[in-house]
Amino acid sequence: MKLIQILKVAVIPVLAVFSCLSISNIALADYLNSEGTGGNYRYQLWTSDDNSNYYLKIWSSEASSESKAYTTSYFASSREALIYFDCNYAKKNLPECRQ
Repeated sequence: MKLIQILKVAVIPVLAVFSCLSISNIALADYLNSEGTGGNYRYQLWTSDDNSNYYLKIWSSEASSESKAYTTSYFASSREALIYFDCNYAKKNLPECRQ
């Protein structure tokens, strides 16, 4: 009888805490931040839930958004990602492109 009470008091709360922690990690997801076009390409800028990672998915302008991205690149900021797209795919003449 004492063993059952110990299990109820000690083990069940510990399991509940571990379950909550694992569910919170599973629930993290990326979300679409912005979309745009330039040159013969279009992009989607995705952000992690904690805004620590950004990645740019790039397609040919004719490709379906359901198709696999032409390329995917990772960045530390959304600004860095969009400058990369503008300089390398949209072929804009920005001061940042000359660096």
